[in-house]
Amino acid sequence: MITLITGGSGCGKSTYAESRMLSYSLPRVYVATMIPCGEDAARRIARHRQLRAGKGFETLEKGVDVGGLPLPEGASVLLECLGNLVANEMFEPDGAGENAEERCLDGIRSLARRAANLVIVTNEVGSDGREYGEGTERYMQIMGRLGCRIAEMADEVCEVVCGQPVWLKGGRA
Repeated sequence: MITLITGGSGCGKSTYAESRMLSYSLPRVYVATMIPCGEDAARRIARHRQLRAGKGFETLEKGVDVGGLPLPEGASVLLECLGNLVANEMFEPDGAGENAEERCLDGIRSLARRAANLVIVTNEVGSDGREYGEGTERYMQIMGRLGCRIAEMADEVCEVVCGQPVWLKGGRA
């Protein structure tokens, strides 16, 4: 089962994704893609660790090339989040650079083949109508295409709005 959860910044999508994961049996694996750089990132990482404390997650921190991560048999996997993964693949020295989109998709396909359940959290980008620099525009284009490609292969697609799930494909309340 693949579930894609999207939404704007601070809308509650991470909290909702973690609550969905609690309905799945153990083992539960949290794939953390944020590379800690700076105080803001450190605060966000600490907040997410606190939110999932005591919930039975094994955390694997991997900013790029997530497809080869070792997973326990029958694991339910939460990938948090696609936006960080794409940025890392595009801009980090060990990222895929020009091949970021395909490496992200290949990694997600690999996780999906091996996981009993895969929940992917992504960000809503590009809906503000603003123009950005070339690197950001490329990032938003890749995020848009990946969102569509993952939604197509997903069993469920949900947008979280003000903490409330709005099901776009499959799903349940």
